[in-house]
Amino acid sequence: MGKEIKFSLVYRDMWQSSGKYVPTVDQLVKIAPVIIDMGCFSRVETNGGAFEQVNLLFGENPNTAVREWVKPFTKAGIQTHMLERALNGLRMYPVPADVRRLMFKVKKAQGVDISRSFCGLNDHRNLELSVKYAKEAGMISQVGLSITHSDIHTVDYFMGVVDKVVEYGADEICLKDMAGVGRPHSLGLLVKKIKARHPHLIVQYHGHTGPGFSMASMIEVAKAGADYVDVAMEPLAWGMVHPDVLAVQAMFKDAGFSVPDINMKAYMEARHLTQTFMDEFLGYFIDPRNRFMTSLLIGSGLPGGMMGSLMADLKGIHDGINRYLKENNKPELSTDDLLVKLFEEVQYIWPMLGNPPLVTPFSQYVKNIALMNVMNLIKGGERFAMIDNNSWDMILGKAGKLPGTLAPEILALVKERGLTFFEGTPQDNYPDELDKYRQEMKDNNWDLGQDDEELFELAMHDRQYRDYKSGVAKKRFEEEIAKAKSEQETSSAPVVVAPQNNKPKGSKLAEIQEKYPNAKPVIVKAGGRVYWEADFEQKSIPMAVGTEIKEGQTVAYLQTFYGPENVTANFNGKVVAVCAEQGELIDKGEALIFIE
Repeated sequence: MGKEIKFSLVYRDMWQSSGKYVPTVDQLVKIAPVIIDMGCFSRVETNGGAFEQVNLLFGENPNTAVREWVKPFTKAGIQTHMLERALNGLRMYPVPADVRRLMFKVKKAQGVDISRSFCGLNDHRNLELSVKYAKEAGMISQVGLSITHSDIHTVDYFMGVVDKVVEYGADEICLKDMAGVGRPHSLGLLVKKIKARHPHLIVQYHGHTGPGFSMASMIEVAKAGADYVDVAMEPLAWGMVHPDVLAVQAMFKDAGFSVPDINMKAYMEARHLTQTFMDEFLGYFIDPRNRFMTSLLIGSGLPGGMMGSLMADLKGIHDGINRYLKENNKPELSTDDLLVKLFEEVQYIWPMLGNPPLVTPFSQYVKNIALMNVMNLIKGGERFAMIDNNSWDMILGKAGKLPGTLAPEILALVKERGLTFFEGTPQDNYPDELDKYRQEMKDNNWDLGQDDEELFELAMHDRQYRDYKSGVAKKRFEEEIAKAKSEQETSSAPVVVAPQNNKPKGSKLAEIQEKYPNAKPVIVKAGGRVYWEADFEQKSIPMAVGTEIKEGQTVAYLQTFYGPENVTANFNGKVVAVCAEQGELIDKGEALIFIE
């Protein structure tokens, strides 16, 4: 009998890599016993990353969702694991240390066994507290290496990270091959070296199928001593997701490994239920292109998990770019033409930006810069004409140390803008905040929750949690679903609904005007994507209500199809309502903020 290989089902990641939403708690509870009946999974990924924010967007309590989803697996003896982003916790921007610490206590109390912690820059300093706090809470600490491919990201480079996190007390290592661009041979060498130097470590492989390497990578890491592999199951396997468990099992059997049997009756039932969830509403938010693999990802290195948002971005600017081209007597571009241009631009600028592994949130930062560059180049402009604040923070080292070297062009921009590089430990930038949020809950008469879990949700996802508590999130989601269903009924073509904007139309506009009859809107003169000038640690709040504004002041920037454009206020006053989020698309003639 050959070496045993165990399977972990990344059910949440299957959905996140396909579209905007993941299943509701009712759907998760329905499929959990069927997944257990399949009899082949030693582990299931249950929460973390964007999962709990999606619950809030539904108007659901994420703590209830985690407890209900984890419970049946724990009872069945199946380990559960979460995904967290080290310095960024469960969100896209840095988290104070006291909130990070509470997260592990809460998740352990909710029944989660393993914390998979990764830093998008592979900066071990950001991972130190994740390991410490996970162990302190009684969780298994699994550190994820953000795998990518370049001359910098060698086996020795990754071993440098492994050695440090082992010093900190990590129990396991995950090869988080988020774009699936890790080369099979090199990944095998890495696992072999990990096992030779640290034989006590469990090694797990997580690889998206986008560019096509992951099945070969699974075999190579298994031969080198890996213990677990992450798998998906149809109808949400392959494409930008992960390999289906049936194919993985057959491949390992043929290679002589010991793998678990699969209850095919339960597999077919799980497949059916997943399709049912898609038919109910989740399929409205899945771009068909994410169901296909593409070797174009080999060059760009973009992760499967962000392809849903990327396609929505392209959809948002495609018409505008073609209008510009048509007006200037230039040939128009298809969506595929634009996609290739974006991939090529990412590949070109990635080393110029210091080779950050393209994983959340750094994949979004590099993609955003590339998208702006593509638009500027199409209209005859220059690269790097606009870089948003998130990306600047990455460049300046506020999120951690970049693996590579910044290009002279970027260094010149830093000097031109009078910016300075940050050399300290990133966590030191973000003071503790739990007392502030505890006071807010007290002022609102909100329950801190079992094991302080409600306090944690407010501190981690403050804006989304407030919308959940007020009922705004649920109402918004119901309106979005109604719109999606209506569009499907009026079209014979497959419906793909891009993420909807929370714009003050209809009843929302009337509500603002009724509450603030003297308020004046700041109207955008062109359609585009909104970028707010917010502090790095405040990215969840585009512009605070109550901010004093002066006439002529720039309040935000728009990424338009023809390039960046300032949005300025044409009167003095105080902000009473904010109508768009960071990175959100807004149409010409719509209100960005209201000033009174």
